[in-house]
Amino acid sequence: MAKRSSRPFSPSKQQNPSKTSRQVIARSLPLMLENAVDAIALLDDHGCFLDGNQALCQLLGIPRTSLAGRLFSAFTVADGAVNPLDLLLQTEQPAIGMFGVRPVLGVPLDVEYTFTPKVLPSTHLLILRNISQHQRATEEELRRQRQRVELFSEVTLKIRQSLQLKEILHTTVTEVQRILQADRVLIYQVFPDGTGKAISEAVLPNHRPILEMQFPEEVFPVDYQRLYAQGRVRAIADVHEPAVGLAQCLVEFVDQFDIKAKLIVPILQNLSSHPPTEANPQHQLWGLLIAHQCNSPRHWVDFELELMQQLADQISIALAQAQLLGHLEELVEVRTAELQEVNRNLQQEINDRMQAEAALRQSEEQLRLITNALPVLIAYVDDQQKYRFNNQAYADWLGQTPDEIWGYHLQQVWATDCYHRMQPYVKAALAGQVVTYENEIVLHDGSLRSVDVTYIPHLDEQQLVKGFFALTNDISDRKAIERMKDEFISVVSHELRTPLTSLHSALKILATGRLGTLTSGGQQLLGIADDSTERLVRLVNNVLDLQRIESGNVVMDRQVCNAAELMIRATEVMQAMAEQHEITLVTQPLDVLIWADSDYILQTLINLLSNAIKFSSPGGTVWLTVAAKAIAMTTSLDELSPIKPLQPTAKLSMPHLPTIAWFQVRDQGQGIPTDQLERIFERFQQVDSSDSRKKGGTGLGLTICRKIIEQHDGKIWAESVLGQGSTFSFTLPALPE
Repeated sequence: MAKRSSRPFSPSKQQNPSKTSRQVIARSLPLMLENAVDAIALLDDHGCFLDGNQALCQLLGIPRTSLAGRLFSAFTVADGAVNPLDLLLQTEQPAIGMFGVRPVLGVPLDVEYTFTPKVLPSTHLLILRNISQHQRATEEELRRQRQRVELFSEVTLKIRQSLQLKEILHTTVTEVQRILQADRVLIYQVFPDGTGKAISEAVLPNHRPILEMQFPEEVFPVDYQRLYAQGRVRAIADVHEPAVGLAQCLVEFVDQFDIKAKLIVPILQNLSSHPPTEANPQHQLWGLLIAHQCNSPRHWVDFELELMQQLADQISIALAQAQLLGHLEELVEVRTAELQEVNRNLQQEINDRMQAEAALRQSEEQLRLITNALPVLIAYVDDQQKYRFNNQAYADWLGQTPDEIWGYHLQQVWATDCYHRMQPYVKAALAGQVVTYENEIVLHDGSLRSVDVTYIPHLDEQQLVKGFFALTNDISDRKAIERMKDEFISVVSHELRTPLTSLHSALKILATGRLGTLTSGGQQLLGIADDSTERLVRLVNNVLDLQRIESGNVVMDRQVCNAAELMIRATEVMQAMAEQHEITLVTQPLDVLIWADSDYILQTLINLLSNAIKFSSPGGTVWLTVAAKAIAMTTSLDELSPIKPLQPTAKLSMPHLPTIAWFQVRDQGQGIPTDQLERIFERFQQVDSSDSRKKGGTGLGLTICRKIIEQHDGKIWAESVLGQGSTFSFTLPALPE
């Protein structure tokens, strides 16, 4: 079953609609129930059905007349003792997520839900969408893909286990015939005069064998040879189909062997590493890998075509390997005959070298086969920034084969603009650092792609950098999704700001009593609505602030600022809140000049003080301190002082070292678990969501703080001890006095 989840659903946090809103909702519910495609249920405070639409009845397998009064929990699949719906009713917070539903008849289903409490008094809205079929389809496709990869890996492994061409060809036809369940699979070699012969075959016993049969030139015309030499692949579902375009003489010829359907893939030999021309083609047709279906026509699927093409490539590699091996064996035989009488010890050395070279060739070929099968750019660049190895993906992405790129400088392959972006990271890799960064590259078809690049240095025995390995992965889809998400959040937040501001103002006016006096219960509800609206306004403003900072639309107006003045202003703003929570604010200002945007640094200090006050117990103390500190360029966060208030330092006696202003906000709250210290700076992340909601948290304050500090070339981090409190620190570049 699908993983159960429940998370707040921000756009629907207003839980107490006005009387007019409830009337509108009440009038709209019947129409919504009848016309909605998704399953919709109306539940009371106990989780019993009040009503539901026809889609809900079909999902649960019960008639609508039997719906009212039944507990929804009777149809849910709970992971533990607590039913997921009971949790939703207890928290009374809007939420979306997934859980399991068990219909009256049938197997359990995975559903996606949207829960909206209090759409009417004691009435909650639950919308369900069946996602089981989609998940099953996804799992089935993954299973098929995994099976295809396993089949191909199995065949290629068997091929690589031998250097003998005849054995490789026999293994290929045998395995293809087994995987495709074809009636006949053969390898047909084309000779220079246009004639040909089947040199390897796997055929079922009830069909006529073709092995070793010699075929005249007419069986394989020159035009066909030229097309296959250019990489032509033919998948013929029915040889008698006129649309296939086979000549009548060829149809009559294949009828002799009861062939109804055939799949033909060329086997090419790579003659040169230079680009092909008419006078000097790059590939020569060596033969064909052919599959026959004799009992009936057959539609060949994409996987079968891909498998045949990949295995044809393996045969091409085996041919080149066999030729090299044969040539090497000839040279060794001649050299052995010449030197045998001179020194027999030299013969042993030659044999050892032969074995080492053969093993090296096999290892290199295996490495290339593996890397060529991966959909990422893999390369090795030497310390002169020249390519010494790259996989086949370079040809697919950049239109340049590995042989064409070999020995070229990075700038020659990637052009000047792209090379300038990657140059700092290349220098870092050649300095011995592992580097990961993102870049934009242009493919050979002109399309722009976002990529994630990792450089791994190659060190010799003396720890000197000889080059680096480069891995480049396409992340364009992920970046597009991130942009869509940011645009969606921005648009929704902008659309919410105006009505929320108006609503907040109206609630403030009602609270003054100018429009009439409310009962104590009404005044309490009005206060809840006002608090909820204020929280929504705060959330929208935080989202917009974060979106503007991340999009680069905000330019930090930096100027000389005094850290002491900013600290005093921040504590003055937060003094009222501290008194309300019975917290003592202790400030230790120090005259430190910083180059910063005073408004944004003030916003950061206020955010950190607000968090410290909210999460401190009454009677506690919150400290705000700053210090100037000279640091070496290699100083890390771990080398800075641990969790304790910084004491003001005297004037620095090392002006040649960089100086930082180190701010700290320390509280005596409940503390933060160690594994959460990095996570709290991410969007909508809080250590304890329920407690944070009670204290008015939006989960964006620390994210905004981090963005502001990073744009000021500073660092921000948190340290904590459970039960003793937390310390939030950030550094900014300081100016000399």
